[in-house]
Amino acid sequence: MPREIQAAVCTGQGAPPAIETLFLDNPLPEEMVIEVKAAAICHTDLGISEWSETPRVFGHEGAGVVVAVGDQVTKFKPGDRVVATFGYCGKCRNCSDEHPAYCFDNIALNIEGQRDRPAMWRPDGTEIGGAFFQQSSFATHALVTERNAVLIPDDMNFVTAAPLGCGIQTGAGAIINNFKAEAGRPILVIGCGAVGLAAIMAAKIVGCAPIIASDLQIGRMELAKKFGAHVLLPGDAPNFVEQVLKASDGGVSYALDSAGIQTTFEAAISCLHPGGNLGVLTLPGGFEDPVTHPGGLSFMTTTMTGIIEGDSIPDDFIPWMMEQHRNGQMPYDELITQFPFADIAKAFEAQRSGAAIKPVLTFESEIA
Repeated sequence: MPREIQAAVCTGQGAPPAIETLFLDNPLPEEMVIEVKAAAICHTDLGISEWSETPRVFGHEGAGVVVAVGDQVTKFKPGDRVVATFGYCGKCRNCSDEHPAYCFDNIALNIEGQRDRPAMWRPDGTEIGGAFFQQSSFATHALVTERNAVLIPDDMNFVTAAPLGCGIQTGAGAIINNFKAEAGRPILVIGCGAVGLAAIMAAKIVGCAPIIASDLQIGRMELAKKFGAHVLLPGDAPNFVEQVLKASDGGVSYALDSAGIQTTFEAAISCLHPGGNLGVLTLPGGFEDPVTHPGGLSFMTTTMTGIIEGDSIPDDFIPWMMEQHRNGQMPYDELITQFPFADIAKAFEAQRSGAAIKPVLTFESEIA
């Protein structure tokens, strides 16, 4: 029988989420139902909710307890503690080559929430989108697949585990997996939100030097320094490129741009030395106002990499991040601000305004 749940529905075009009673479908053969204990909020949730024209339940950084499994699930059983991450088909060329974040069906499975039948519906039968990122975890219960769930050790609480599903994974993975950064190489991180700060933590683990961080908010740059950045530059600093070139002795080997606007895109390219790598975390300029490609010789001597989920293999990389957190090398839990699930609209606004770096919704008594 379908399960009655409470879920935060965004009705479309940027409307704030409101909690409703919905019905959740039974799991397909390779799916599971988890009782959500914590769910982190990411800018992707906000961004997609602003252009979506139909009711959706977002959330793609959920953590909870398995309560039901499909008849083809072999890795998990009811009672297992898991964190949910991005979805992937597991069959295409990129999945077979151990690059599941670049799955051929990435958009269909994650952004569109493609599924063989409706995942959720209102009591009157109105369908509510698909399973966003194969989870839609802004709800008391969520459908996930065997592929996009990873076990949580007993000594990690759900609030701390939830952000590993996307944001922390993306920032750390950009350094470890996409860049394959090397010790002693200079790096520039533009934008010190959850992704950028996770990248700085990972760059420190690798031994990059110097680590140069830039943000418009002084408080976030102070956190960047705490987590390993050596050089801090305000995002509107005069002669920004010249200062980066001087601090890096001729240019950085890696530049990670999480701002995604024309000025940061061009500045990041200009800060690279020949052969350097620019990592792009967002579509520069967005869908409606894409940036102009700067061209020129400086670009011809560099590489640009689109960063999706830090090119992570979740079964390997999420446990690695858990271990780094356990040994004190990735204290990303310091970025978390907790909100009760009932206050999800306030949590969305805190994410949008920057008042919270990583809002995490808590359910019942799951408070870290």
